[in-house]
Amino acid sequence: MPWSKNDYPDSMKNLPDNVRNKAIEIANALLDDGYEEGRSIAIAIDRARSSEGKNNEGRPRYEVKHKNDQWVLQKENGKRAILSKETKQSLLSEAKEYVKEHEGILTIYQENGDKDHTLYE
Repeated sequence: MPWSKNDYPDSMKNLPDNVRNKAIEIANALLDDGYEEGRSIAIAIDRARSSEGKNNEGRPRYEVKHKNDQWVLQKENGKRAILSKETKQSLLSEAKEYVKEHEGILTIYQENGDKDHTLYE
């Protein structure tokens, strides 16, 4: 099933528009070459990030961390919170939108301080 700018896999919804469009193009080409759908999506996202991200140099980096009984969004190595909420889930949607608007990279941490995962918004 070919994807379009308006109809694409959920795993592409948080990608910046330029990366998502490239990933859609790559995934469709992989499907045409006989790749399985799930594998096409994963490969396309990786290749699109690589080609569009240019190693992500110069992109602002943000973190979601637990501090003083609050979940906060802050710039990497920053001292001030940009956003804060009582729960991680309540912060994440706003944090993702903020980072996407700033074409940044978001690293999300667990409550114990361990790195959970990184999103290239």
